[in-house]
Amino acid sequence: MKPFANQTYLNFSDPKVYRRQRQAIEKVRTLFGREYPNIIDGKEVYTEKKTKSINPAHPNEVVGIFQKSGKDDAEKAIQSALNAFEFWKKVPARERANYLFKAAAEFRRRRYEINAWMISEVGKNYLEADADTCEAIDFLEFYGREAIRYSQKQPLTKIKGEKNEYFYIPLGVGLIIPPWNFPLAILTGMTSAAIVTGNTVVLKPSSDSPMMGWILYETFKKVGLPDGVLNFLVASGAEAGDYLVEHPKTRFIAFTGSMEVGLRINELAAKTSPGQIWIKRVIAEMGGKDSIIVDSEADLDEAVQGVIVSAFGFQGQKCSACSRAIVDKKVYDEFVKKLKAEVEKIQIGDPKDNFQMGPVINASAEQSILSYIEIGKKEGKLLHGGNKVSNLDGYYIEPTVFIDVDPDARISQEEIFGPVLAVIKAEDFDDALRIANNTIYGLTGSVYSLNRDKLNRAYNEFHVGNLYFNRKCTGAMVDVHPFGGFNMSGTDSKAGGRDYLLLFLQGKSVSEKILKKK
Repeated sequence: MKPFANQTYLNFSDPKVYRRQRQAIEKVRTLFGREYPNIIDGKEVYTEKKTKSINPAHPNEVVGIFQKSGKDDAEKAIQSALNAFEFWKKVPARERANYLFKAAAEFRRRRYEINAWMISEVGKNYLEADADTCEAIDFLEFYGREAIRYSQKQPLTKIKGEKNEYFYIPLGVGLIIPPWNFPLAILTGMTSAAIVTGNTVVLKPSSDSPMMGWILYETFKKVGLPDGVLNFLVASGAEAGDYLVEHPKTRFIAFTGSMEVGLRINELAAKTSPGQIWIKRVIAEMGGKDSIIVDSEADLDEAVQGVIVSAFGFQGQKCSACSRAIVDKKVYDEFVKKLKAEVEKIQIGDPKDNFQMGPVINASAEQSILSYIEIGKKEGKLLHGGNKVSNLDGYYIEPTVFIDVDPDARISQEEIFGPVLAVIKAEDFDDALRIANNTIYGLTGSVYSLNRDKLNRAYNEFHVGNLYFNRKCTGAMVDVHPFGGFNMSGTDSKAGGRDYLLLFLQGKSVSEKILKKK
């Protein structure tokens, strides 16, 4: 088996590559409006209520029609996974890993098509979509190799007169709740990690991106994954979601999303249900209020570019997005001038035409972001943007920058999840570090400085799970930047890292006394 290597992104500046992606978009658009079932124990399930996947660039376009299950289907899905676990847990790790490797090959074959669905369903531009697909492939390849590694004999200290073994076994039935903002990558990562370690799952995709969940299901189906191992359940969060979290047979919940929902899941999972015989494990990746520090000794051109990409890539809808630029007062005015010039260059438009910025995910998100912008107009000075884009029919908001923002202002403390950046003036590097650590979150951060001593201080004092120096604070790659945050940003699960699969496993120690032959 070849060593793991990250997938290389497509070069969309190549006219042939660009044309092929555009053709894939036109092809999937002819498939809009089709209906897709839920899958429980390999069987198609249809419900009276439906979930419509909407193109955020054109809200009148229905990408696909999905089901909306309740408690009854949730119970059937749990029972299906429970039954499948009895045989799946006995399948050798290498055999389980082969399903992931085959799925990765299928993703590569369908790469342009998958990108096209993602561009249509969540509004990513070409590169953002392709990076998402590449990360999904990386998760499959990496976790497959990791499962094989974990299945090998674990070293122990020898003791005379005993034979001792230590090995890992799966947990049981898990609930997978992925987000819409990395609709294929995170969904694939959490699901494949659970499956390859011998667990069975109920996958409840986001109602904003169910097509990505369907693509993962049909891919695993094509490569022969047995029925019941992966149950695909588009469902009501309030009804089926809570029911699944609280179910006594649910052994673990893997969640990526907002802090509010993550804390609710953690609270529900902590309560023991009648018939429950274990402490449920919660693997949670939540929000961020991520800062980039721009030191007085930084390369300002590099810093501006890093802030622009981090703040406005995928419309600021990444938990790792830069929402605060903390700038030393010595270079503050120059930084702001350069930032304004660059943000004014950002072009907004339909993702199918590969504009740098597209729409935000839905009407609710649009309203929330615009409300925060109104708050920002009272808390800082508007440098750029601040409006809904009125000449486009989707959920488009201008890239918005506020300067002279107080470190304790709401737009400096609360996660906005949109293209809104607060620029904060720091007295010096000490002050910048203090401001960077003044939120309840601790996900990503970056420092731009050419002073090694300052970088060393940030290395020890900037309290985030993923810290970057002289580069953007987004774009973590599998096994390059294991990803997960501190504080209210989650359980520091470190997705794409070499300890991630441990979260889906439990260790078993077996000791045998060596008897003397009579």
